[in-house]
Amino acid sequence: MTAQVSVTPSAEKFMRRMVRFSEQPGGGFRLSVAPGGCSGLASSFSIDAAPQDGDTVLDVNGLRVFLPAASAALLDGVTVDFSDSLAATGLRFIDPKQAACGCSSAASAPPAMASVSLDSLRRVSRA
Repeated sequence: MTAQVSVTPSAEKFMRRMVRFSEQPGGGFRLSVAPGGCSGLASSFSIDAAPQDGDTVLDVNGLRVFLPAASAALLDGVTVDFSDSLAATGLRFIDPKQAACGCSSAASAPPAMASVSLDSLRRVSRA
């Protein structure tokens, strides 16, 4: 079974920039997600030269996106978006199947939103 994952143009642009500025130009964007609290999904990413065994490989207009098997299952039917606002910057996961959380800590957060930390990025010097 192949995961049906949609990637918005803004998420594609973000992913392409991460690949372009990484130490793996020509690599792919590895996206890992796990169930996580009120936001729905906790995520992380890396840039890898090639997919790992068992990965689902998405072709997003020539950009390779690597999804580990568990992540592909969680992202099936989900739209991956990128948000850059005062309230949140990062990847967002829009899941039409997810109900809003009822706890008070999620009152101001939209359902199915997770952010990816950009703290690990560094500029690559070209000698």
